[in-house]
Amino acid sequence: MFSDEFGANWDATSSVQGGAGQSWREVTEAAKRPASAARGAALIADDDEFFRMALGVILTDRLGFAEVIEATSLDDALDQLSSRSDISLALFDLAMPGMKSAASLRSVREEFAALKIAVISGSRRRSDILTALTSGVHGYIPKSIGATNLYQTLTMVLEGQIYVPQSITEIDGGEAQEADQAQPKLDSLSPRQRDVLNLLILGKSNKEIARVLDLGEGTVKVHMSALFRSLGTRSRSAAAAVGAKILAG
Repeated sequence: MFSDEFGANWDATSSVQGGAGQSWREVTEAAKRPASAARGAALIADDDEFFRMALGVILTDRLGFAEVIEATSLDDALDQLSSRSDISLALFDLAMPGMKSAASLRSVREEFAALKIAVISGSRRRSDILTALTSGVHGYIPKSIGATNLYQTLTMVLEGQIYVPQSITEIDGGEAQEADQAQPKLDSLSPRQRDVLNLLILGKSNKEIARVLDLGEGTVKVHMSALFRSLGTRSRSAAAAVGAKILAG
């Protein structure tokens, strides 16, 4: 979701000049200058239309992406990634349909190994940051950092660095206890992953599951990987057996 704090910090940069304090007006003026090198396509997965528009300006005018592809849910993003081989950067919000938690990105990271993936989220929870980073993303960027800093952090990610926000040093005792007690379980699955599990138990193939749920086969494969991890299994048959037992209560 679009953060009020993000908007405030974005506007606040307009009074600062030069270098790291480059104003938002200067950022948008870059549209008049050709990008130094086209980077192919970037994906923004966020259900906030205004944030997608603002972020798209940075990706095309400042970072040189030839195209920005938009998705409003995790399934939509997975379909785009499965059908487009030219996407080199994917940016995910955590508060959009289909995104159960930052852990959902582990399967995306494994399926699309060459893809640079970062979270841009309004959440500053330490548990969300740690979960995202341990899932293999290349950065966790708070929406509150403002336009210029957002451009700089995305540049770091594209150059192969891992961006970690300073708030990672803030420790919340309640969050830490909750994270320690967390265990893989059925409740951790998204509604779509539950749908996939139910069809898997019925013996459906990935192609059949894709047809029933109106998804791409690549999207089903990502959900299947997430199921294996959550259920602690390594094969379809084992996942079906474990899932059936859990659902039976």
